[in-house]
Order: sequence, then C-alpha cells, then structure tokens
Amino acid sequence: MERFFVLGFVVVLAASSLAAPVNKNFNTDFAVTWSPDHVNTLLGGSALQLRLDNSSGSGFASKGQFLFGKISMDMKLVPGDSAGTVTAYYLTSGQTPNRDELDFEFLGNVSGEPYILQTNIYSNGVGAREQRIFLWFDPTTSFHSYSVLWNQHQIVFLVDEIPIRVFRNNEAKGVAFPSKQSMGAFSSIWNGDQWATRGGVVKIDWSKAPFVASYRNFAVDACESGKVEACSAMAGSAWWNQERYRSLNRNQRHRLKWVQKNYMVYNYCIDTSRYPTPPAECKDAF
Repeated sequence: MERFFVLGFVVVLAASSLAAPVNKNFNTDFAVTWSPDHVNTLLGGSALQLRLDNSSGSGFASKGQFLFGKISMDMKLVPGDSAGTVTAYYLTSGQTPNRDELDFEFLGNVSGEPYILQTNIYSNGVGAREQRIFLWFDPTTSFHSYSVLWNQHQIVFLVDEIPIRVFRNNEAKGVAFPSKQSMGAFSSIWNGDQWATRGGVVKIDWSKAPFVASYRNFAVDACESGKVEACSAMAGSAWWNQERYRSLNRNQRHRLKWVQKNYMVYNYCIDTSRYPTPPAECKDAF
C-alpha cells in the first residue's frame, strides 16, 4: 500500500524571514568523529555523505556549540532496503550523566515501507521521551529540512518547517528544561538492527551496502558560544525569544495536530505500560 502523502501547503515559521541563517561548511566547521574513510565531503564542503557497511558506520560533529536559536540540516536518507539502519541527527551537550539532548533518529525499513522518524529529548540527563511518526513524503529521493527552534519557552521540532513536536518549558512543574548547557550538532549512521526495524525482527541485508546518508545546508541562526552566560545575557533581545515564538500560532497548532492525527505511531505520553501516570510535561501539549 502506498504510504507516502503529498502536503498541499506548508506553513512556514516567520522566524526564517527575520534573520539570515549562516550556512556552515563541512570542511571547516565540522570534524569527523568516526571512521574518516567512511565520510566524504563534496562541493567544496557544502555537502557531505556518511557511509555504513559491514566494517563500520561513521559520524561527524560541529565544532561550534549553540544555546537557543534555530538550527537546521537538509538530509537525504538511505534509499532502498535500509532495514536495520539508524541515521541520527541530534544536538547534545555531551555524553555526561546530566546531558541535554534533542534527537532526530531515522529508522530504516525494507523497500517500499516508510521510514520512521523517532524524536527524543533529554533534559538534565532524563530522557525516555520517545515519539515516532511516519513521514508524509519519501525522504530518500530528495533533500528535506530537519530543524529545531529552541528558546527559553519551548523547543519545536520541524520537518520542512512543519512542527512535528513541541516541548514546553515546564520547570514550574518540576520538569527540567534544556537551558543551561550549550549543545553541538552531531550525526551518525550505524547498525541498529537489534531494535530499529520491527523491534529487531528485520536485520540489515549487508548485500545492499554501502548505505549512504547525504547532508547539505547546515544552517544556524543561534547564539554560538561555549559560554552559557553570554547566550543567556543576549536572550532578551534575540528574535527567537520574541513573543510570537514563545508558543505556536493557530496555523502551527493545526499543522501539528495534522501530523499527530495522521502520522504518529508512538507517543510516550500515552504509553500506560511505561507511564501509568503521564509525565507532567504531557499535560501541556502546546
């Protein structure tokens, strides 16, 4: 059954018109973190490819650290039979017990079946906030943008500027919110066939390797500093903290509900086997 859908119109966040984001260069603004021989930069550093085969996966990371703003990457995922592969693009403060992290994880599938996009949020080391959706397009045939809009009031995950998830600042309810640690951008492709496709039932077919994920247009309009104090000091004057970006507008809420109704396949907030009492942040949908 055909499971890809065409969206008739796109609601664009007004943020993109306020400031010109800076496009980073993969040669100068990133470092390879895993298997340099499986990482290719192209077009003078304006594009990059990660490769997975039966010898290794691969990964890269930004040299810069960010705290609040909008951060975006264009990606084209592994085509064909990608079952068992995981392509991860995420922001993280580091692998520490109290880390903050914002995850996009793309779970591969057999040919003809849709990818699953899993998002997750860690705040002060607390994660286990998975949501999963199908995408309404084929993410393997062309590039699509995956973005985070992050301010002191909310974190919005976007796909082609359509909100797919919102995490509100609920510190008043005792829920930690990522606001005190700067985060770098990371991406990797790796073998996740113990769990990624149908709970690990479908394994990677290595005869289809290499599996290649492609990247371009890493765009940043954010406070880029390793110093939290500097970013916090400018927060009041930054566009992303203006009133209009402190919550979704009506059109954005409509688009988010459209995604949730038509494409969401898992939401930790309603998983009573894990959370008999929903976590506090789940009561504040927008």
